[in-house]
Amino acid sequence: MALQTTPASCAVSVVMPMYNAEKYLVESLDSVLMQTFQDFEVVLVNDCSTDNSREVAESCLKKFGGRLKIYDNVVNSKASGTRNRGLLLSRGEYIFFLDSDDLLMLNGLEKMYTLAKKYDADVVSLGGFYNINEKGTRIESISNRNDKIFEDRKGEIFVDEDLTWRLQKTLAYRFYGVPWLRLFRRNFLIENGIFFPENVSSCEDVVWKHGFLLLAKRIVHVKDILNFYRMSDDSLTRTKRNAVQYIHYRMNTIFYGIKWIEDIIDKSDFFKENPHYRYKVLGDFAADIFNRLLITAKKRNWKPAQVYELVRQEFGQDFGENDVLVAILSAMVNECQKTIEDDKAQIAELKKRLKDRRAS
Repeated sequence: MALQTTPASCAVSVVMPMYNAEKYLVESLDSVLMQTFQDFEVVLVNDCSTDNSREVAESCLKKFGGRLKIYDNVVNSKASGTRNRGLLLSRGEYIFFLDSDDLLMLNGLEKMYTLAKKYDADVVSLGGFYNINEKGTRIESISNRNDKIFEDRKGEIFVDEDLTWRLQKTLAYRFYGVPWLRLFRRNFLIENGIFFPENVSSCEDVVWKHGFLLLAKRIVHVKDILNFYRMSDDSLTRTKRNAVQYIHYRMNTIFYGIKWIEDIIDKSDFFKENPHYRYKVLGDFAADIFNRLLITAKKRNWKPAQVYELVRQEFGQDFGENDVLVAILSAMVNECQKTIEDDKAQIAELKKRLKDRRAS
């Protein structure tokens, strides 16, 4: 998608997709309004809400003093399409994506924007977030990958200009996919065509993160945790699906996700000079998504043969002569799962022996 960028009219655009968010919207917007950093706009895109979200948003216009812009999708575009539209409508130098039920710490924008300017960064990336429940009460658990990102490093931040380092371990292992853990230079996203994949049915953020991780020249990683994440009971990710629906849900991501990631890879000279990394990235991605499918299959007592047959029924016409690759992938991931389970059992046994020895 070749698009021309436009001059920035503010420092940060907070892009917020909105669908049936009346319950939490004011709280989320207020967490932006009360920021210690005030050079921002909020681009709120209403994705055909059927509740009173639009009216609630309008009630907040006055207190934002012209910095809250509300747009409406003509058709429901889901999170990917809605974020893409918000990105194109934004006019900030940097972009921050915030979901309409999540919260941002009051110094969040100031912290990220200051670092972005100091280091001339394409991306400022956080490694963790706090969990909150439906009532907005903080839960003790913290989802945190800083220990993986800052492994063998000192200090609270580090400047990453090394794509090889990012690829040393799987991207799934080190980096969350969610967009709301990062501040992005707007022109970097648009000029590189890093738009959310709208034909991917699940884990679109896992696909999308390959765009900035593989193309960014400079990422500033920060240990600070500045987000509160709320997962409501009616979240899309908790929707119950039967076997066929769930397999289609996951395999769709592999098919369309690989194509999207390949398009990103083709924009990088690094992968032309290091083709083995191309296959590593694509292989790691496919294994990650397929592993999620098999984990669910195991929980629901679906047999491996059943999973394989359902995949062939749903997507066999797309495989052609290469449908045997699905069987190979299934076997590889199953073997990895078995190895992990065996290792966990051995670790548990060693811990038990150590405990017994100390007790004696």
